[in-house]
Amino acid sequence: MSRKAGAIPLASRARNVWVALLLSMTTVGGLLWVLQGAPAPRLDGLSLPAAVAAARPSAIETVFRTRAPAQPGRWQAIVIHHSGSPFGTASTIEAQHRAMNLQGLGHHFIVGNGSGMDDGDIHVGYRWLDQLPGAHAGGPRGDWLNRNAIGICLVGDGRKRAFTDQQVRRLAQLVGELSQRLDIPASRVYLHSDVAETDDPGRFFPEAAFREQLGRWR
Repeated sequence: MSRKAGAIPLASRARNVWVALLLSMTTVGGLLWVLQGAPAPRLDGLSLPAAVAAARPSAIETVFRTRAPAQPGRWQAIVIHHSGSPFGTASTIEAQHRAMNLQGLGHHFIVGNGSGMDDGDIHVGYRWLDQLPGAHAGGPRGDWLNRNAIGICLVGDGRKRAFTDQQVRRLAQLVGELSQRLDIPASRVYLHSDVAETDDPGRFFPEAAFREQLGRWR
């Protein structure tokens, strides 16, 4: 039997139906976000692999290619945290923060430990790219620190186990570059436990080794 001119094959019709269904589901999903007033996940950051930085140390400078310019004097301190869990990625930490009613990832940077993110990889979050305040610090100075301090999170639980050597090196590299370029003195590079009643980033954080590496980097 010959096909009628202009007739749409069955396979094409089925494909069109699926496309229409997917489009309608996407539209409905977007409307639900709006109607519920829930913030969409903010994971539009960048990844800086450790392998790239190892081969080309100056690659860390790419963190200054922000979408909004970093204004002189905008950032006055750095606060170091841990995720409190052995596994972590930008998406899992962002989901934890949204569960706490925060609008997206609260930290400016995340440094991986090889469990979820590659060891030493740096996630550059949207708050840094857009030069927005963080949502990472507590304590009596929490409001000031969230508005004026850069939040960096190490994946891992420093209360129970050590961070990796690669993580600590990358942290020192990142903090060294940030503090040097933004004129932040070593005295204003804090652990979260320095500024709030918390054990974050935990007793296994190697503060002495970190500050020694930081001094060499600066």
